[in-house]
Amino acid sequence: MVHAKWRCGRFEFDLGRPLLMGIVNVTPDSFSDGGQHCSAPTAIDHAWQLVKSGAQIIDIGGESTRPGAAPVSLEQEIERVLPVVQAIKDCGAAISVDTCKPAVMRAALAAGADMINDIMGMTAADAREVVATHPDCGVCIMHMQGEPRTMQLNPQYQDVVQEVLAMLMSQAGTLVSAGVSRERISIDPGFGFGKTLEQNLELMRALPRFCDSGYPVLLGVSRKSMIGAITGRPVGERLAGSIAAALAGVARGARIIRVHDVAETLDAIQVWQAVEQW
Repeated sequence: MVHAKWRCGRFEFDLGRPLLMGIVNVTPDSFSDGGQHCSAPTAIDHAWQLVKSGAQIIDIGGESTRPGAAPVSLEQEIERVLPVVQAIKDCGAAISVDTCKPAVMRAALAAGADMINDIMGMTAADAREVVATHPDCGVCIMHMQGEPRTMQLNPQYQDVVQEVLAMLMSQAGTLVSAGVSRERISIDPGFGFGKTLEQNLELMRALPRFCDSGYPVLLGVSRKSMIGAITGRPVGERLAGSIAAALAGVARGARIIRVHDVAETLDAIQVWQAVEQW
C-alpha cells in the first residue's frame, strides 16, 4: 500500500483518492498542444483554467519531451517556466515543474514550485542534491530508456516490468540515502518513453506491482501515441481513449493522474468511484 499521505512542498495530500495533475506545456513543439500555450500569458490563463476544473497539481514544462524532440537551452527553459511559476504559485494547487536540468529545478523551487517531475529519473547527482536540499519539495522519478531524440527507435527489454521497476526502486533508494524522505517521492513507469505499445500495455497491466512498492504511482498516458495506436485516432481525438486509460490506471492503484483534460477526467473518475462505492 502507498503512504496515506504524500508531501509535496506546501501541500500534504491524502492518497485515499487519486490526484489530478494538469499539464501546462510552455513550448512550441509538444506532441499534443505545442504552441497553444507557448507564451507566459496564455500558459498562465490555461493553468488557472485547469485549477478551476479540479486539478490539485499543475505540471509546467518548458522543454518538449516528445519522441524526436531536440533539447532547448538552460536559459530558454528558465525563461519559459519561471514567469508561469511565479504567476500561479498561490493558485491553490501544488506547482510541479517538468525538467531534468538541475539549474532549472533550483530556480523553479526558489520561485515557489512545490515539486520536481524529472523524466531522467533523478539520475544526475546535481538533481538529487537539489531536491535533497529542499526538504519539503515533492519529487517524481520517471523511467526512460534512452533520451527523447532516440528513445522510440528500437526500445528493447528482457523483462520490461522488472527492469523498469528495478530502476525506479534503485533511484528511490538513492534519493532516500541522500536525505529525501520517502513521503516526498513518487514514481512514474514512463509510458511512451522508450517503450513499444506492447511494452506500455505490459506496464499498465503490472501497475499493482509498482503500487506495492510503497511509493505513489504517477500515471502519464494522456493523448499519447499508445492511445493513437490502439484507437487509430489522431492526437486531437484521443480524449475518450485517454480517459479509459486513466480509469484503468486508477483501478490498478495509480494515485497521481497527469492529464491534459482535467474536467473530463475528473467526471469520469467520480462516476467510476460512485459505481464502485470507493
